[in-house]
Amino acid sequence: MAAARTVLKTKVGIVGGGPAGLMLSHMLAKSGIESIVVEKRDHETIRTTHRAGILEHGSVRMLTEGGVSDRVLTDGYKHDGIDLRFGGESHRIDFEELVGESVWLYPQNEVFVDLAAARERDNGDVRYAVSNTEVLDQTTAVPKIRFTDADGTDFEIHCDILVGADGSQGICKRSIPKELRTDNFIEYPFAWFGILTEAPPSAPELIYANSEHGFALISQRNDNVQRMYFQCDPNEDADAWGDEQIWNELQRRVDGPDGFQLKRGPIFEKTVLKFRSYVCEPLRYGNMFLAGDAGHTVPPTGAKGLNLALADVKVLFEAIDSFYATKSADLLDGYSDKALKRVWRAQNFSYWMTSMLHTRPDATDFERKRALGELNGVVSSRHGQAYLAEAYTGWPEH
Repeated sequence: MAAARTVLKTKVGIVGGGPAGLMLSHMLAKSGIESIVVEKRDHETIRTTHRAGILEHGSVRMLTEGGVSDRVLTDGYKHDGIDLRFGGESHRIDFEELVGESVWLYPQNEVFVDLAAARERDNGDVRYAVSNTEVLDQTTAVPKIRFTDADGTDFEIHCDILVGADGSQGICKRSIPKELRTDNFIEYPFAWFGILTEAPPSAPELIYANSEHGFALISQRNDNVQRMYFQCDPNEDADAWGDEQIWNELQRRVDGPDGFQLKRGPIFEKTVLKFRSYVCEPLRYGNMFLAGDAGHTVPPTGAKGLNLALADVKVLFEAIDSFYATKSADLLDGYSDKALKRVWRAQNFSYWMTSMLHTRPDATDFERKRALGELNGVVSSRHGQAYLAEAYTGWPEH
């Protein structure tokens, strides 16, 4: 006979201890609403998983004004624009001048470090390295989360509201019956070959390059480590590329009459990142609500992924807070529709940036020249630049 599970009771049960789950738990705690977070990865694995991070001004405010940490302001890098480079020439989009906002370069794993420290500081209940996680009874008044903790003890969480913040490969989305959800997605016929290199920055801000050889992104991480990408086949073998070959490929995609040269150094990480856009509709099943990558993913071209997750969290927190303060479920009932409006807006922006800057393998001369015409249209129009600047730095909240 199986041993009985230990039952834990809380108001909000959260599956997923990445930035979305931890931010929601933090905001709920500030409002006096208890929660329990379960996460299958251990703290160290999340902390050392290198992921890029461009934070919109709204995301930065959530961290700083929300009492998480101001480390983004001291350790992050404020960027007031980006360069669009095509035809071998760079065109700066000045965010500050166009829309009065900026973004911050601050890796996603550092956001996790700040949030995890804040939850520990505030005695939050976050359980890492759990296994055998399952969700059940989502359409009842008492949805449940079952899991086995790191010590092998079996638990069952009883909650009022269950939140799936467990990423694109998580269990929560897949627990929604197929006939009750719509999976909207598109696969892209290219990927990004990404590197981390020990080198000084090649430029003060990000460079998005469209070239006859394909797309490249020249990004940064800090003063000593840089992140760069170039467009490749989704089935490319990263290990087949040597350092010199990688640097030559990156350089030829940014070459131009201005003589711009990348600053090289030893490469210590190589990855191939496949592209997929996905949206689950609705973002709710009974008393289970999806947030972040659990409900939608975007290609990284528009720097929307983490910011969209935090925007979900803000809307969901307001709905949960209203539910406990007023006993009205109106905002919870409206959560999916409200969050999806911003999600689809971000999908459009990410798709636009991706299609404008990349070249499909089977693209015709007409399609390649049309994309250059679009880029010219953006940089030669203040309104075109402002559209990009507002979308990139983050739309106003409505």
